Amino acid sequence: MAIRVLIVDDSLVFREIISRGISVDSEIEVVATANDAFDARDKILKYEPDVITCDIEMPKMDGIEFVRRLMPQYPIPVIVVSSISDRVFDAMNAGAVDFVTKPNAQSPDGVQKFIMDLIGMIRAASKAQVTNRIAQNNMDSKLRNMAKNEIKEFDLIAIGASTGGTEAIFNLLKQLPADLPGIVIVQHIPPVFSKLFAERLNKQTPFIVKEAENGDVIEPGHIYIAPGDKHLQVRKSEKSFFLKVFEGEKVCGHCPSVDVMFSSVAEVLGKRALGVILTGMGYDGAKGITQMKRKGAITIGQDEKSSVVYGMPKAAYELDGITKQVSLGLMGHYIMQYLK
Repeated sequence: MAIRVLIVDDSLVFREIISRGISVDSEIEVVATANDAFDARDKILKYEPDVITCDIEMPKMDGIEFVRRLMPQYPIPVIVVSSISDRVFDAMNAGAVDFVTKPNAQSPDGVQKFIMDLIGMIRAASKAQVTNRIAQNNMDSKLRNMAKNEIKEFDLIAIGASTGGTEAIFNLLKQLPADLPGIVIVQHIPPVFSKLFAERLNKQTPFIVKEAENGDVIEPGHIYIAPGDKHLQVRKSEKSFFLKVFEGEKVCGHCPSVDVMFSSVAEVLGKRALGVILTGMGYDGAKGITQMKRKGAITIGQDEKSSVVYGMPKAAYELDGITKQVSLGLMGHYIMQYLK
């Protein structure tokens, strides 16, 4: 059965671009389009879509408020279509499962890439479990108050995520104290948005967060986010661990690739690392985190119930690459237990 899609955008041009573009996929059916949130509400009731694409900037009610009001009554996966802005993360917080950058309508190459990206996201979103957005346990203060001298066994934490990952990462970091080993993160994310994501985490978590740059020395209490179009690896010098950030071909369909990062961590740190694989479509990261476990690292996977898409954690679990599989709400607790 085809994936039924509702397109919500106040621009007739973009409604047509999206509708015609994604309709080339035989597994996708555009059941309706809407020009604002109120029009969309009526068409949700009439057409019962499986996935919604939604612009952020719209008259009457913006896309963020629309998603926030939609989710409690109609938990339908929403993909946000937006210009470059950190407001996409507000939409993710409201309940959207993914986002894509709106292209220049005058650029055929840009439009084609946009459509291909959107088709992939629609396929992933159709499998998303939006009702599994869970409230975090009230253990944040307890975890953050753990003394620095309790953290002894690890030199680095590596985290990989994809669909639904920006919110999962944010919710995980809120559970953790700043006095941790350095953290490296690969989130499948478009260029530019990785920098905006890093800036947002820097403001809203107790860590010092930045978009990773080639040669960065990994420091405790710091987080390094892989750029949206470059791979990230961990390397070792005589006195420190540092980052190699570089352009390259896609691995497992992605650049940055979680597998590229995890594999480098396995090689360089062995049992002195802790790996975490979060929600995401596909299998990127499964082989890499399995390599980490075989080298003696502790590895943690997000469970199915709390994942927006139980793809990457499932693939890692099936390869016997996971030491412990837990819900997102308890993950910070288990990380601290392993770090003690």
